[in-house]
Amino acid sequence: MISPPSSTRTPASARHCAVEFQALPPRIGQVRRIVSAQLRYWRLDAVLDVAALLLTELLANVHRHADPGGGGAGPAPADKHCTVELSLVGDRLTVSVHDHDPRLPRVRSAASEESPATSGRGLALVASLSESWGVRARPDGSGKTVWFSLPVPAPEPAARVRGRAGRAARDAAAPEPPSRPAPVPPPAEVEAAAAG
Repeated sequence: MISPPSSTRTPASARHCAVEFQALPPRIGQVRRIVSAQLRYWRLDAVLDVAALLLTELLANVHRHADPGGGGAGPAPADKHCTVELSLVGDRLTVSVHDHDPRLPRVRSAASEESPATSGRGLALVASLSESWGVRARPDGSGKTVWFSLPVPAPEPAARVRGRAGRAARDAAAPEPPSRPAPVPPPAEVEAAAAG
């Protein structure tokens, strides 16, 4: 489910988008495409690749680790329901992932013996590529939020973009300068050619 922007949580100049879903592999790809489309719509192409990569890491953590029951005991499957929120306020994009597992994630080092060499470094990647990041436990113990923020470049003023587009259109429509005229032969050569 995609939620409309909420004016109660963010200033009027801010933008907000939220997507709720189950963090299962096919859904993670779909949400990544939705988020990428939203960032393109907001003209945030400059941060799209990094935001999509870091979001994928956070969603993979929900898929692998989220278990509100704490340990996977019992016949019920772990709850993989989560919400992804995008918030653009000024020159900051914040991406948040909310899930129902109250356990807080830990950043593992490359030398960690707790995990195989190919996993467990998602949060280290988030820490290294984002401007800031963090984890917040819900006060009622019903889950947590993991978030990161990225600086976004200031958009070009509309007049500057229009001016550049106008110059490009004028340049494309301008006639080519006339080519150099062919040299005119001296009159004697003209008369000889006409006589022959």
